[in-house]
Amino acid sequence: MALRDELLKSIWHAFTALDVDKSGKVSKSQLKVLSHNLCTVMKIPHDPVALEEHFKDDDEGPVSNQGYMPYLNKFILDKVKDNFDRQDFNRMCWTLCARKNLDRSNMFISDEDAFKIWCIFNFLSEDKYPLNIVTEEIEYFLRKLTEAMGGSWVEERFEDYKIELNTKQQCLNAWELISLVGSGHFSKGMDRQTLSMGISEVYQELILDVLKQGYMMKKGHKRKNWTERWFLLKPSSISYYVSEDLTEKKGDILLDGNCCVESLPDKEGKKCLYFIKCSDKSFEISASDKKRKQEWIQAIQTCVTLLRLGRAAPHREARQKRREQRLRQQAEQEELVLRMRELQTANETKQIELEAMRKALEEAAANAAEEERRRLQTQTELQDRYKTELEREKMVRQQMEAQVAQKSSELEQYLQRVRELEDMYHQLEDALEDERHARQDEETVRKLQARLLEEEAEKRAELEQIHLQQQRAISETEAEKQELEKEHLAKENALQAAMTQLEQLENERQGALEQYQAVMKKLEVAANNTRTWKHKVAHHEGLIQLIQPGTKGPQMITNWGPAAFSEAEFNQRQREWQEKRNQLTKDQ
Repeated sequence: MALRDELLKSIWHAFTALDVDKSGKVSKSQLKVLSHNLCTVMKIPHDPVALEEHFKDDDEGPVSNQGYMPYLNKFILDKVKDNFDRQDFNRMCWTLCARKNLDRSNMFISDEDAFKIWCIFNFLSEDKYPLNIVTEEIEYFLRKLTEAMGGSWVEERFEDYKIELNTKQQCLNAWELISLVGSGHFSKGMDRQTLSMGISEVYQELILDVLKQGYMMKKGHKRKNWTERWFLLKPSSISYYVSEDLTEKKGDILLDGNCCVESLPDKEGKKCLYFIKCSDKSFEISASDKKRKQEWIQAIQTCVTLLRLGRAAPHREARQKRREQRLRQQAEQEELVLRMRELQTANETKQIELEAMRKALEEAAANAAEEERRRLQTQTELQDRYKTELEREKMVRQQMEAQVAQKSSELEQYLQRVRELEDMYHQLEDALEDERHARQDEETVRKLQARLLEEEAEKRAELEQIHLQQQRAISETEAEKQELEKEHLAKENALQAAMTQLEQLENERQGALEQYQAVMKKLEVAANNTRTWKHKVAHHEGLIQLIQPGTKGPQMITNWGPAAFSEAEFNQRQREWQEKRNQLTKDQ
C-alpha cells in the first residue's frame, strides 16, 4: 500500500469525526485546526494563507470533503516525506475520532489496545470509503491474535459468527471491530494482560513491521564485553534496546542486500553464536539456545533476501495477495452476473422467437388443414377414377378367362384327336390336319399373348402417365411439399395398388403362358406320335412294295432291309425328313 493511501485512511477517520451532522461537510475553522495538526505531525511547513486562499469564496458556509481534498492533496500529501513518526500521526487522528466514536462501556481492553486495533483496522481495511474490513481479514486478524495469546483457534466459533455477520452486513467498521475484540468473544479464558500482550504483538508485526523480537547477548565493539539486549527485527534494520519496554535505544544494525549472517562455533564461554556482517561493521550475537539461534538466522536471511529482491514485508505481501484474490473473485462474480444477464436476455429473445414460431405454426396448421381438405377432394376424384379403371380391367380379365376356357376346350379336343390317331392308322391324314389346326390354335394363343402384352404395355403406359402427372403435380407444388406429403403418400398407395393389379395381370399372363407351354408340350408329344406312326406307315409301305429288279450297283441297306428302295428314292425321303425336322425345330 502506498504511503498516501495509508495516511488518507487515518485522515478520513479524523475528518468524519469532525463531521458532526454526517452531511459530508466540516467547518473551515475545524479544517484549519486539522490541517495545522497534520502539517505539524508530518513535519510539513504549514501555510495558513494557502488555506484561506483556497476557500476564499466560501467564508461563511462549511467546506465539503470534496472541497477539502484538492487542498489536502496539493499542500499536504504531495509534500509529505517518510521522515515522521507514524505513531504520532495515527495518535493525533485517533484522538480526534475516538472521542466521538469509542464506546468504553463493557470494554475488556484499554484505550491503548483500542488504538492498536484501530491501526490494525486501517491496515487491513479495503481501499474504499467508508472504510470497512471484510470477513476474510477479520478471520486473519483473529487468528493471529489467538496465536499471539498462545491459544488455539476455534474454527466452529468463527463460522457461527461469520453466519451471523453475513446475515447483517458481511463487514465491520473500526469501532465494531474494537467492540468485537473488547467484548472478549474470541478470547474467552484469557485474562486482560494476555489479551493486551497479544494485541501488542500483532500490532508490532502488522503496523511496526516487527518480524521478530527477543533478548540476546551482544558483543561490544570497544570493550568486547557481552551485554544482554532486547532485539527488534524489522525488514531493513535490527534495533536493540536496554529492555523490552523500548525506552532506551542503544543502536541499529542497518540491513541491505549485501548483508550476510553466518553461524559461529562456541568460544569465550558463549554458545549459540552467530554474526551479522554488514557493509561497514560486523556484529557477534549469542542466542539463548540453538532453536532461537536458528530462528534468528532464518529471519535475518529472509529480510536480506527481501531487500535484495526489492519486495515488501511478508505480511504486507500476503495482504496484497489476499486483496488481489478478492478482486479476482469479485471480477469473476461480476462477469458471472453479466453472463447471467446475457443469458436471461438471450432467453427472453428466445421466448419471443418461440412465440413467433408458435404463431407461424398455427398459421401453417391452418394452411395445412386447408390443403388437407383440397387433398381429400383430389383423392376422392382419383379414387373414383381408379374404380372405373378397375372395373374395366375386371371386364378385360373376364374376357381373357373366357378365351382361356375356350382354348382349354380346344386343347381337350386336340388331345382327343391325338388319342384317336394312336388308335387308328387309317386316320393319319386326319391327324395331320388336326396338327395343322393345333398349330393355328398355337398361333391364336400367341396372338392372344401378344395382345395381352400390348394391353399390359398400354396399362404400364397409362400408369406411367399417372406417375408423370403425379410428378408434375409434385414439382408444381414443391413449395408446399410438406403440406402435400400425405396426398403424395395416398397417390403412392394408389399407384402401388395399380402395380399390384398389374402384377396380378402378369401372373395371369404367366399362367396363360404356362398353359401355352403345356399345350406345346402335348403338341410335341402328338408330333412325336405322328412321326412314330409315319415311321410305321413308311415301314409298312416298304414291306408291301413290289420287288423290282435292282441296279447293278451296290445294294442299299436301310432300316427296311436291303434293296427296299433305290438310292434316288432314299435321297428323296432323306430330304423330306430333313425338311420336316427343320420345320418342327422352327415351330418349337
